[in-house]
Amino acid sequence: MPYLYQDSKPRPAAHPGGARATHSSGKGYEELKRDCLRRGVLFEDSDFPACNSSLFFSENPPIPFVWKRPGDIVKDPKFILGGATRTDICQGDLGDCWLLAAIASLTLNEKTLARVVPLDQNFGPDYAGIFHFQFWQHNEWLDVVIDDRLPTFKGRLVFLHSAELNEFWSALLEKAYAKLNGSYESLKGGSTIEAMEDFTGGIGEMYDVKAAPDNFYEILGKALERCSMVGCSIDTSSAAESEARTPFGLVKGHAYSVTGIDEVSYRGRQVQLIRIRNPWGQVEWNGPWSDNSPEWHSVSPSEQRRLSQAARDDGEFWMKFEDFKVHFDKVEICNLTPDALEDSTAHKWEVTIHQGSWVRGATAGGCRNFLETFWTNPQIKLHLTEKDDGQDDCTFIAALMQKGRRKLKKLGAEMLTIGYSIYESPGRDGHLGKDFFRYHPSKARSKTYINLREVSHRFKLPPGDYILIPTTFEPHQEADFCLRIFSEKKAITEDLDENVAIDLPEPLHPTPSPQETEEEKQFRALFEQISGKDMEVSAEELEYVLNAVLKKTKNIKFKNLSLISCRNIISLMDTSGNGKLEFSEFRIFWEKMKTWINIFLQFDFDKSGSMSSYELRGALKAAGYQLNNYLLQLIVLRYSDEQFQIEFDDFLNCLIRLENASRVFQALSAKNKEFINLNIGE
Repeated sequence: MPYLYQDSKPRPAAHPGGARATHSSGKGYEELKRDCLRRGVLFEDSDFPACNSSLFFSENPPIPFVWKRPGDIVKDPKFILGGATRTDICQGDLGDCWLLAAIASLTLNEKTLARVVPLDQNFGPDYAGIFHFQFWQHNEWLDVVIDDRLPTFKGRLVFLHSAELNEFWSALLEKAYAKLNGSYESLKGGSTIEAMEDFTGGIGEMYDVKAAPDNFYEILGKALERCSMVGCSIDTSSAAESEARTPFGLVKGHAYSVTGIDEVSYRGRQVQLIRIRNPWGQVEWNGPWSDNSPEWHSVSPSEQRRLSQAARDDGEFWMKFEDFKVHFDKVEICNLTPDALEDSTAHKWEVTIHQGSWVRGATAGGCRNFLETFWTNPQIKLHLTEKDDGQDDCTFIAALMQKGRRKLKKLGAEMLTIGYSIYESPGRDGHLGKDFFRYHPSKARSKTYINLREVSHRFKLPPGDYILIPTTFEPHQEADFCLRIFSEKKAITEDLDENVAIDLPEPLHPTPSPQETEEEKQFRALFEQISGKDMEVSAEELEYVLNAVLKKTKNIKFKNLSLISCRNIISLMDTSGNGKLEFSEFRIFWEKMKTWINIFLQFDFDKSGSMSSYELRGALKAAGYQLNNYLLQLIVLRYSDEQFQIEFDDFLNCLIRLENASRVFQALSAKNKEFINLNIGE
């Protein structure tokens, strides 16, 4: 699938107040609702219709679903009943527990919840069958409208639902998120941190519980105090273990949310506890400090009330933190602002955003294992100038996100394996070449390459200039990406995507020499033979001449030059405008041709008669053309084949077109300069 170049210049972080309307009509929620009320109809969303394509893309529904509005399911539907709480989230017949765990965490922060779920919606007098929700996507807040037709079976909601049968905010939120990602099926399988970021625009961090820092309990406590969203899970060793229950009532491969952390006095000593919620709304931990465990008998009723402890089969339970570290493997934290969890003083981070693309044959170079193409990846320069307060280093989080992959599931796309490397800058501007990476090791890198939507890591590096290289693991894999840099102190970032520049040699003006070279004598004889007395050749005749000469050139392998190439040559060199090439014009072109042949041979490393499209940047630079990623990607798409190879005929056409374009550009620049001078003279 083609990926267009994304401008990766740094951008400020997005703000939710300016959420962009996404409906295909171009209308926002309020306007669509007014239209429905004026016409006396209930909204039907043509962008996400009530049909099977909105449910599944790889299969037909296993049961005959019926789409119903809440008023057709219950007599007195409510949007929110008694406040939106974590008990409103009960999983249905869809493998999206990761999303439900994030929603449960979302309910713990009223301000964040109200941003995602506008609370002024209801089934009252102005009901029009339309609702809206707001999500963050790649540095942009989107307002997603839906109708309230929901999939049911035998009169009951099939997917996410509330424990209160007449409450529908959570089911409608799930539908809006399914629309954002293309279908309900697209929500199968995921990471809690993914949804957490879409609800907040925050930055995610992942911890391996078994290797967590010594102050991990404090980190979790500070995260919850600052209303960060926290999820946890237990690893599986095989697909067969997915959602398998352990003897202690926990579920492997299942996304839980962390909803509280506290200490309790127990038999004269303080015990660290953590509160976990299963989005199923049932199936709980049955070990120490579980709902009905004897430990609670030694805790006063007032202390139990403070901790909201109750023996209910609602999916939520307390457990000892030491037991948590034994039984759980991963913790995901989404920092809302985001604050530095290691520092007790909350402060705002500096944020810069870069958008970019990996394009096959141009900027999809893969990881450092593939040195021949690694250097062609996008390169971003990071200037760390200010040390952290009281520290010698600069702290920053680098988060690399691949864009839109979940929505592309229906086209067969999966999450790519992504990561990044960070190098000390050599102190020169411009895109770094292959030799730099051959001889210089990385200063830091993402902890791992992994097939998650986002890879993030926290770093501390000395002040200085660094180059960050975002990549897929394998080369030739295409995707759009968003790179976010969060720094404690102001950091400056810039893309090393080179400016467009042209540095061509002065045009040749051959003077008649008293004696022709042997090569010129051969050309003249061939010219006379083909052209006749006028010594001019047409495109067809030029094709014959060039192919006859090049076939005798032993050091280059290539197929015949095409007629199109010869027409392009005449358009470049014909000064008389008669559509033919004179011998003097041909002599000038042949000098160019010899230079271009030498450049091609220099970059045809295996002498196969073609060069890798990843080498095109260097080859064009040797010919005098410095291109940015955008132009390079367009040229690669035009001239390379399916194996990312460029033959000499295509390389020649590319250079001819670039030289023609540069002449037009220079002519326009000269006219503009003349116009400016005239105006100044007036």
